[in-house]
Amino acid sequence: MDFAAKLIENIREIVPINSNDEKAIIEHFRLKKLQKKEFLIQRGDISKHMRFIAQGSLRNYYLDSQGKEHILQLGIEGWWINDFYSFFTQTPAKFYVQAVEKTVIMQISRDDLEKLFISIPLMDRYFRLKIQKGYIALQERTIFRMSQTAEERYLEFRSKYRHLEQRFPQYMIASYLGVTPEFLSSVRKKLYDS
Repeated sequence: MDFAAKLIENIREIVPINSNDEKAIIEHFRLKKLQKKEFLIQRGDISKHMRFIAQGSLRNYYLDSQGKEHILQLGIEGWWINDFYSFFTQTPAKFYVQAVEKTVIMQISRDDLEKLFISIPLMDRYFRLKIQKGYIALQERTIFRMSQTAEERYLEFRSKYRHLEQRFPQYMIASYLGVTPEFLSSVRKKLYDS
């Protein structure tokens, strides 16, 4: 499978790079394979790479003081995942990023990314637009979590991310939505029975 082609396709959806740009971009990215349940980042690590999911799925979560898991992000092919705060500030990660299934990542170091921004200015634009989109999604999710019922949040999740429901276990989706697995199960049953 051509993982580099997936990355280039993702970039081309946002910015018009040429074939010379493609070659330069691919030269700066490295392939990393993860087994199911393997960690990409653990709390305390410093994130030194920006990471594109070429195949598979991951979750980004943190553990509260009671050891309860809170999922902040679910990621599949074509998405970027990281502890962005750690990456941008070069401070220890507060989150865990773990493979949910066998996964292939295309990653680029901070230094190589800065070089790309200089040599291919469209890459700076690409990442700016991706980060803006991610920030907007985070704000929407925060507002929905404060203003919607758990059932409304689940319905919103299903309408936006129907394909994720098939890829992640129910307890992970429940954590992402901020509900218990039992509550999510009862909401799903209620919806399917009606």
